[in-house]
Amino acid sequence: MLLAIDVGNTNTVLGLYRLADSKATPALPATLLADWRITTHRELTVDEFGVLFRDLFALRQVDMAAVTGIAISSVVPPLDSTLRHAADLYFHVKPLFIEPGTRTGLPILTDNPAEVGADRIVNCVAAYEIFKDPAHPHPPVIVVDFGTATTFDVISPRGEFLGGAIAPGLGISADALFSRAARLPRIDIKKPAKVIGTSTVDNLQIGLYYGYIGLVDGILERMIAELGPDTRTIATGGLARLISTGSKYIHQVDELLTLTGLRLIYERNHDRRQAHHHG
Repeated sequence: MLLAIDVGNTNTVLGLYRLADSKATPALPATLLADWRITTHRELTVDEFGVLFRDLFALRQVDMAAVTGIAISSVVPPLDSTLRHAADLYFHVKPLFIEPGTRTGLPILTDNPAEVGADRIVNCVAAYEIFKDPAHPHPPVIVVDFGTATTFDVISPRGEFLGGAIAPGLGISADALFSRAARLPRIDIKKPAKVIGTSTVDNLQIGLYYGYIGLVDGILERMIAELGPDTRTIATGGLARLISTGSKYIHQVDELLTLTGLRLIYERNHDRRQAHHHG
């Protein structure tokens, strides 16, 4: 089994996969057996990670010894060495980190490829695979990831990462408003029932929700105008489903897109290592 871990600034998403078996008849595809979303704590120790893994696996009645591979994308460098040690100590596995030099199959055509976040690369690998159709030319793809920051990532029809945009996340925007305006109450961010508010809470929900949709659609509209009308868009992240319901340009939502990308990259590197070993 493969344990995929995406460490974000706010949340960490984990997925447990039974990998594809090409020797079976018929061939069995990879299967997501379990997934979890937890808060990212930068101060966790190796042993605290061990307790966390034990408890999560116990909830799904899965034996930790069944894990034979671990793939990690992380934008929180202080946790990288901790996770390496935890993987070795509790799973006896050397994890595959998505970092410069990792074989991803995604050419990065930016000014400085090394500065592109691992999560963005992983998302693009998965999105390109999702929209692949042998019967039709591959369209340009835009991935919108609603995390601590909202990222817009553009993939060419040839599967190249062209670049993108980064905007403050909806949570950051809301926190800034509440912290700088003492008389405004903190509210739950959700789709408002109307567009003209009659209370302070209404006003805040309308401004945050529709204001953010305006930001997202404004950027997507301009990107699609540059890429062409056949461009496809896919959204992921904790707020993807909420925002996509009001967006004119988001075609699809996949909240586990990053886990899919981690699995694909792991399989590509695993197959390469096996081929090298047999050679």
